[in-house]
Amino acid sequence: MDRRGILGALLSLPLLAGLAGCGFTPLYATGGLTGQMALISVEAPEGRTAYLLREQLDDALARDRSHPAAYRLALTLTEQRDPRGLGPSNTASRYELSLDVHYVLTEITGGKELRTGDQKVLISYPAVTPPYAGVVAQQDGQQRAAAEAARRIRLDLSQYFLKSKT
Repeated sequence: MDRRGILGALLSLPLLAGLAGCGFTPLYATGGLTGQMALISVEAPEGRTAYLLREQLDDALARDRSHPAAYRLALTLTEQRDPRGLGPSNTASRYELSLDVHYVLTEITGGKELRTGDQKVLISYPAVTPPYAGVVAQQDGQQRAAAEAARRIRLDLSQYFLKSKT
């Protein structure tokens, strides 16, 4: 390590000590929200995008299958693909994928509804001429839409659990 790196490390120690003394805990630290969010079972309808969203949420929530789920997250999806822009042959040059996700978080034991929410994600992808490339572009759009929706849902649920914890 060079002198600047050592100096930077030494100068940051008082800042870190100050954060430790004020009770600061990162959102996903041990003892934070990870334990509660790992107990959420995600239920999604049939379909490729719904499957991708469920997989993204299972990863984002760090679903712990060694413990029974305490919460159920039920998802409903509406997906729409619209052409945008015109190419030289008067055909669409891009497509816009609109993904509307409605979710409900409930306690499994009592069935109490804890949180509901809606997320709308818009993703665009190119309209390409070769058929296989078009399928790949559409699937990539679905993957990106599912990842963005999962990110937004995870953040909303994190805020809910953080507020209910305090």
